[in-house]
Amino acid sequence: MFDIVIRNAFLVDGSGAPGRIADIAITGSVISEVGEPGTVDAGLREIDAKGQLVTPGFVDIHTHYDGQVSWDPWFTPSSWHGVTTVVGGNCGVGFAPVRPNSHEWLVQLMEGVEDIPGAALTEGIVWSWESFPEFLDAIEKEPRVIDYGFQLAHGALRGYVMAERGAANEPATAEDITQMQRLAEEALSAGAMGISTSRTSLHKAKDGEFVPGTFAELDELFAFADAMNETRKRTGRTSVFQLAIEHTDVPDQFEWMR
Repeated sequence: MFDIVIRNAFLVDGSGAPGRIADIAITGSVISEVGEPGTVDAGLREIDAKGQLVTPGFVDIHTHYDGQVSWDPWFTPSSWHGVTTVVGGNCGVGFAPVRPNSHEWLVQLMEGVEDIPGAALTEGIVWSWESFPEFLDAIEKEPRVIDYGFQLAHGALRGYVMAERGAANEPATAEDITQMQRLAEEALSAGAMGISTSRTSLHKAKDGEFVPGTFAELDELFAFADAMNETRKRTGRTSVFQLAIEHTDVPDQFEWMR
């Protein structure tokens, strides 16, 4: 007997084949059988999906649920629309790592860049972390109905290491870069999907300041590439580097990304 059987669904399986009516059996978290209606054995739970679509899950690789993940298990409204995996920590903004006195600064940074009401973030987030690994541990304890992954945000990292100098986009010292690289490796080893940064003048905090890292020198950005490479060699896991580009400078930015 299967754990769940979805019956009479209109299945669009993503292969390019025409949609068809089918029964779908699930064991644990695995689709264990797909068959013509009436050909699949019983399930402990049966769902009649007549008139409903069943499709592969959608992966939304660019979201900003960095705060909402701590209070909304439904990731509203993404889960309402068939999204089964979201990726956060984009555009160089996020909520870890964070100093205890920088909570409101990160809220205002997110509010300015993504137009997410700061009041909702302030009321909803329970700050039970400082480091990025602690952030992952904290949200792992929360219930959820879809999967997620988060990137380490350059802006949050720069503010954590450089404080007001980082927020003001002052140049990073060699010591700053070394510390950021170390923390990046720590985050990637703990499960960060990658690292994100913003180079666009469209991204500004609520007070009008550009996202920390917008004008970072290449040695600072290449230190993140080194962190990703070192983590890959040590763990075998690859990661991504997400860049919100300045659209007036695309050729130069693609050149150094090579």
